[in-house]
Amino acid sequence: MRTRTVVAVAVVAGTVSLSATPALADRTGPATAPSAAAPRFDEYVALGDSWSADVVFLDGQGFPDTTHVPIDCAQSHVNYPKLVARELGVPVLRDATCGSATTEHFAAPQSLPLGGTNPPQYDRLTPTTDLVTVGIGGNDAGFAGAAMACISLLPIETIPMDVLPLPDLPLPLISTSTLPVGGCKAYFTRGGIDRLAVAIAQSEIKLVRAFRRIHRLSPDARILAVNYLAAVPKRGCWPVVPVTNRDMAYLHDTFLELNAMVARAARRGGAELVDTYTPTLGHDMCKGPTVRYAEAYGPSVNDLALGVPAHPNSAGARAQARAVLGYLRSPVVE
Repeated sequence: MRTRTVVAVAVVAGTVSLSATPALADRTGPATAPSAAAPRFDEYVALGDSWSADVVFLDGQGFPDTTHVPIDCAQSHVNYPKLVARELGVPVLRDATCGSATTEHFAAPQSLPLGGTNPPQYDRLTPTTDLVTVGIGGNDAGFAGAAMACISLLPIETIPMDVLPLPDLPLPLISTSTLPVGGCKAYFTRGGIDRLAVAIAQSEIKLVRAFRRIHRLSPDARILAVNYLAAVPKRGCWPVVPVTNRDMAYLHDTFLELNAMVARAARRGGAELVDTYTPTLGHDMCKGPTVRYAEAYGPSVNDLALGVPAHPNSAGARAQARAVLGYLRSPVVE
């Protein structure tokens, strides 16, 4: 398997900087520009969850894109797979990414909240597919539900967590187990066992199997495992993000564990890792409205949109695209 020596944050196409390309422009500042050109691809398939769909309820393009998936996948018209395909000039894009997806929905249909059904994401793969991006794992590990359980109406914990029943594994996608009172670190780590860490570790084999299955279905494809951008700060900013400082630190550390699991699974499954975390540091949900790459509540000025809370906004999608394109244009070590 080929490996790469660098992961670039931004790149150029010929002599045109991505920072000057409207679809990928980042209003927080210009991008740097290494000089390598990207390889050519003819058939690109994007697989993944809401952080690859860059889910949105409404934006300047209208309601979610239904070109590739049902409307209730909430897939953005300008998510990173579409930006990557557009920048590379890929003739065929099949974007299967969908909100709330897990690796289970790679092989089985996904029933959606408005009654739609996203077909198995693997169905978009063919023997002639030559590029695949995969952004998955957070929902398998129950991280989204855990983050919801951390919401607090006050900047301090208000009830002892030992009065609440412990959640079962695997953790649910959406959890209200702790109610909006904070204390999710105490809740998930009761008895000396970090149940979120256990859930993340148990998800690794699911990702490994997914990468290996993609290799079998599309044997000539380059498979890029795209990790999660740096949306979770080390310290809270209640009420901008309604999570206590103690719980935010726990979520931050757990988020690092999630990305580490994705990296391990990529190595074991024969995928190449694209790091969107490092180049997006300093753009977490606690930063200003024109700086952050993810929104705590949904409304966004990057661009004007009503997105899904705790998900990348359009600036985040552009940053994800720059990371993928930078990786594809970085030097190859045979």
